[in-house]
Parts: sequence; structure tokens; C-alpha cells
Amino acid sequence: MTKNKKWVILFLLPGILLFSFIFLGPIIVLFGTSFTDWSIGKEISLVGLKNYIYLFTEDKTFMDSLKNTAIWILLQATFHVFIGTVVAIILAKKRWYSSAIRTIFFIPNVISSAALGMLFLCVMNPQYGFINTLIMKITGEGFSQNWFMDPKSAFSAVTMTWLPYAGLVTILVMAEMSSVSEDVYEAAKIDGASSFQTDIYVVLPLMKNIIGTSAVLAATSMLQKLDIIMMTTNGGPGSRTMNMPMYLYKTVFTNNNYGLANAQGVLLVLLGVILLKSIRKIFSMDAKE
Repeated sequence: MTKNKKWVILFLLPGILLFSFIFLGPIIVLFGTSFTDWSIGKEISLVGLKNYIYLFTEDKTFMDSLKNTAIWILLQATFHVFIGTVVAIILAKKRWYSSAIRTIFFIPNVISSAALGMLFLCVMNPQYGFINTLIMKITGEGFSQNWFMDPKSAFSAVTMTWLPYAGLVTILVMAEMSSVSEDVYEAAKIDGASSFQTDIYVVLPLMKNIIGTSAVLAATSMLQKLDIIMMTTNGGPGSRTMNMPMYLYKTVFTNNNYGLANAQGVLLVLLGVILLKSIRKIFSMDAKE
């Protein structure tokens, strides 16, 4: 048995070393340099918690990015998952148009985010965009709303650009629904349940795990969103649509302040860990029930 353990450890060792080098190494460097004043043209100097104190007490843009990221995480994990689930339940009825609608909903997930951002720029263009043109046709009056640059509409406009990703939730939930036995539907029908009641009280509870997984994917994806914001608003106007990845990018490549950027990176990683731990706790509570 001892000999077998030695062989197991020997075979696992390359993978462990590779994981440590690729994942743990950068995390350690990130954490260590977050306590330094590190920028181009200056020697690296240790400043302790100064970067973190600055972010939370003096940097209004960072606080705006933190607030925006938190709101978008909440919207992604609730509203977008809700829409995707509702559409999945509707399309699962196997109507003649279900296959076509399913394809349309999934297309945005195979298009690059940058291309999707350009598409929304065209659709919401103040001069010739589809939305402004449609509003002019309906009202009969001139309308030239700059959706992405108006402080009142910029946040909502960026939020709308992520709505197509609800299609991924639709596909995941539909795939799970296809595994539900026909006996379940037959039993509900015999008990006198309508189609709506069957979906809400029988099928939906069975989808709990996949809906939870979709919420995890949707929420954690917001910790990586950079390209669409860069293509549409670049974080503006002001910091109205700034999120944490976008501000981290600007801190590195515009301000060249690597120490402060690494402090933001640590907080971004910490936010992701808290998010995953919270969702995992919810799942463990469900398991106990």
C-alpha cells in the first residue's frame, strides 16, 4: 500500500508543480506587490496598506466600479437567469418554432463580446440606430438619444448588452428539462395539474441545481467583463459604467500604477471567492434540507 502511495504521489507531483507555477505563483506575486508603490520610472517600495486605504477612502472611481460590479453581479444572477429559465420553459413545449428560437438565443454566446459591443453601438446609434428610428416612427417626432453617453441611460444601456447571454441559461435549462421523465408529466396530468402548474410546481423544482449552476456562471462572468464596456462606453460617462476589471485595466495601462492595480486585483479575487463561497453555502443548505 505504501509503495502504491509513493507512485501516486510521483505521478501527481508534475501536475501539482505545474498548478503551483501557473496559478498559485501569480496569486502570491499579486498579493505581495499589492503592498508596494510600483510604477514605471520609480523603484519599488513597500507602502503597507496604503494602496487599500487609498482605494476605499480617496478613490471615488474605484468605489463606483465596486458598486457597479456588485449591481451587475446581482442582475446577472437573478434577472438574466430568470429570463433564461422562463424562455426555456416556453420553448420546451416543442412547438414548430422552438428550434429556430433556441438557435437565435444561443447565437450571441458564440459571437465575440467585442463584436457584440459593436453591434449594440449600431443598434443604439443616436443618428441611425434601430431603437431611435423605431421611437421616431412610433411618436412621429425627432428623437436622438445617445444611449451610451447619456449619464441617465448609460448604465441601463450597458446592462442591456449582457441580456443576450441569458440564452446560455436557456440552453442549459432546456438540456436539463429534456432529461425529465415523461412519467412526471403524466403523473401531474392525472392529478389534474394544468400545464402551467406542472411547470411551476413540478418541473421547476427539479431544475434547481442547473438554475443554481447558471447563477454561478452568470455571476462570476461579471468579474471578467471588460471588452463590451471598452467597446461601448470605456467606463464613462465619468465612472457611470466603470466596473472593476475596466478600472484595473486603466490603472495598469493608462496610469501605469502596478502596485495600486495589484491591490485592485486582490480585491477582485477576494470578491470572486466570497461570491463562490456564498453560493456554495446556499447549495449546502439545500442539501441539508
